[in-house]
Amino acid sequence: MSNRVGIDAGGSLIKIAYEEDGRFHYRKHTIAEMDGTLNWLKTVFPNEMISLTGGRAGIIKTRFFPEAEIVDEFSAACDGANYLMMQEGLSNAENSLLINIGTGTSWFKMNGESYSRVLGSGIGGGTFMGMGKLLADSSDFATLVGLAATGDKGNLDLLVKDIYHPEEPPIPGDLTASNFAKTEEINSSSTADQMASILNMIAETITLLTLQTATLHNTKKVIFIGSTLTGNKPLRNSLEFYCQMSGLDSYFLQNGEFSGSIGALLK
Repeated sequence: MSNRVGIDAGGSLIKIAYEEDGRFHYRKHTIAEMDGTLNWLKTVFPNEMISLTGGRAGIIKTRFFPEAEIVDEFSAACDGANYLMMQEGLSNAENSLLINIGTGTSWFKMNGESYSRVLGSGIGGGTFMGMGKLLADSSDFATLVGLAATGDKGNLDLLVKDIYHPEEPPIPGDLTASNFAKTEEINSSSTADQMASILNMIAETITLLTLQTATLHNTKKVIFIGSTLTGNKPLRNSLEFYCQMSGLDSYFLQNGEFSGSIGALLK
């Protein structure tokens, strides 16, 4: 069988899945590295089948791979996620939600090989990076995640326990009553606290939208993929916590950030 290559070119990253001797391999680069990355790919795989997906697929086809096939990005993400689910022994036979947290976030209803996009939000990794540039003057994802991991959202967010103190609150006290509501502490707060609050707000928003969508589509099984989760333990931990509290069964696919490029490859 000929080797195959799938490229998912989104708003921030180029993700590549390629088959070599029957095994899948993965690479990830920033959009700023596009020219060098794709010229390398043309050199290493000069005669392979190339499939493209994502918002920049048309540009890449025109400039680098005129013979390539363009695959719808939503189909590619779901097909790739289905493949990874099978690899991990996770059943796709019942209704589930697939949540793809990239630059923004998309929700898909899935049942076997059938799927449809049911919701989208501008809250996602792009939000985290943009606020990181504003608050921490950094565009490095790992640096911003590290700050969020060491910060304390309670120094900025008004928590339920803050309102009820000294009484015992009727719901868990560490839940957020209002994001960034401790206005008197904002100027004296640390950058780490600010990034922790931003990340928590993203996690809460995604979980709330997930819960509402899961209820609407009669499922409790939710599967997370997307590049924003890679190396982002604070976000994953928050999503797991909020999903568990909401009665949702959450799963995080290994190599889930490459679902789109895998789906393109499989086409």
